[in-house]
Amino acid sequence: MNTVEAKEFIDTLADLMSRSARAPILRRPDDYDLEYEDVFFPSLDGVPLEGWFIPADSDRLIIANHPMPCNRYGYPGHLPQWGDFGGFEVNFLPQYKALHDAGYNVLAYDLRNHGRSGMGSGGINGHGALEYRDVVGSLRYAKSRPDTSDMKTALLSRCLGANASIVGMKEHPNEFAHVLAMMAVQPISPRVFAEKLTENAGIENGVQMFSEAFHDRTGLRLEETWPMEDARSVTVPTLVTQVHDDFRTKPSNVQEIFDTIAAADKKLFWIEGTDERFQGYNYWNDHPELMLEWFDSHM
Repeated sequence: MNTVEAKEFIDTLADLMSRSARAPILRRPDDYDLEYEDVFFPSLDGVPLEGWFIPADSDRLIIANHPMPCNRYGYPGHLPQWGDFGGFEVNFLPQYKALHDAGYNVLAYDLRNHGRSGMGSGGINGHGALEYRDVVGSLRYAKSRPDTSDMKTALLSRCLGANASIVGMKEHPNEFAHVLAMMAVQPISPRVFAEKLTENAGIENGVQMFSEAFHDRTGLRLEETWPMEDARSVTVPTLVTQVHDDFRTKPSNVQEIFDTIAAADKKLFWIEGTDERFQGYNYWNDHPELMLEWFDSHM
């Protein structure tokens, strides 16, 4: 790859990682015979967040968020204009159905700058360093509702949402004091993501080039989006899951995040048989057993 091609690759990657395109919400809970309520509530810093509340006849609540560039529904990757992540749809609704049928209330929401939630932080993506405010907002909202205020609560946090939950536990540990468990689906260090992709492209000094391009677009230093030290603040029982052969990152990064998590009760589950990161989100549609077992055993 020549110098011009390398710069074009870095610029495209930096654009992708700096701001998230708003994918449409194509499916709703009633498509799966689930009653639901459209809800909205403020983030910690006042950004309006939108979501669904799916009620169940129980005292247990799962609060779910999503990866970049998904939303509470998933990702319409089967549509040509959204085909950059494997060309297939990601759909979280079957997981909400499985949770509901197992006796869980579900609160699923769009992070800032995604879905139908408001623009926050100037529209830039902080890879958890800014979005943790939305996780805190979702916890406060659940506490504010008379029907959910006293529910046993756990988090289903995916990629960007997992990073945001990890950062939140460091920045505002008291807000998470009542959280009984977390499932962290494919947490990621953006530096390693950039390192892997630029290595795949054969670009020398790719991380440095990306770091500078990312900073030019966001004002954030790449090391500010490194979740490793923050993982020491995660003390709730945590199930970490990851596509082992994900060609967009390195297993060693997820292993290090897992190893750094301070919780004594933790588990790492590798998803095999694919190198597509986004299949790691769909996996739980057909195989919800471990997810349900994890939450059942802690709630």
